[in-house]
Amino acid sequence: MRILLIEDELEFAAALTLALKHYDMVADHVPTLGEGQAAAMGDVHDAIVLDRSLPDGDGVALIPRLRAMGLRTPVIVLTARGDLSDRVVGLDAGADDYLVKPFAIEELLARLRAVLRRPARMASDTVRIGLLAFDLVARLAEVEGRPLELPRRELLLLEALLRRRGRTVMRSVIEESVYGFDDDIQSNTLDSHVSRLRRKLSEAGAGVEIHSIRGIGYLLREAV
Repeated sequence: MRILLIEDELEFAAALTLALKHYDMVADHVPTLGEGQAAAMGDVHDAIVLDRSLPDGDGVALIPRLRAMGLRTPVIVLTARGDLSDRVVGLDAGADDYLVKPFAIEELLARLRAVLRRPARMASDTVRIGLLAFDLVARLAEVEGRPLELPRRELLLLEALLRRRGRTVMRSVIEESVYGFDDDIQSNTLDSHVSRLRRKLSEAGAGVEIHSIRGIGYLLREAV
């Protein structure tokens, strides 16, 4: 899961980014409304966590702009402004949820799962192919009911390929799903992750194959 965090309190943003990373998420942080809009327009994030008091304006002003551009990425407003009138303004602007600081990271994670479960976002929580099942909300992989333990990068890589199973996925699209803005990506980094994931799927008997499409990207499909 890749999250866009729009927050001007740098220490808070760093702590939240680290916490989300601990839960196997990629968090891209930007500190202003303008940068947030530019990043959101890339439409590569699963959800947006948005502060209200930003140096260049009220964060909720971003939501109707995104919706007008056809972007449906769920937005959770995360702010110290917790009065009833503030919450009403945020939800009326189109926020999918509104969480007041301070908060527990577990509550934010639960709310992220909730907004991603909504029907407009996905038809089913679980993708099945071959003997592999992947819960897109809980982000758990299983092979015939047996948990398939994967480190964070490989889990994100598998998720990116499963969401586009049966189709060739360009390297740039995969990299946007797996790595954050600040990650240092070497030329062979993605290939190394694919190689390890491919081996683990084979050893688990998942019944799926990852094919290299030379010069373009990768394709995941059921093994034949």
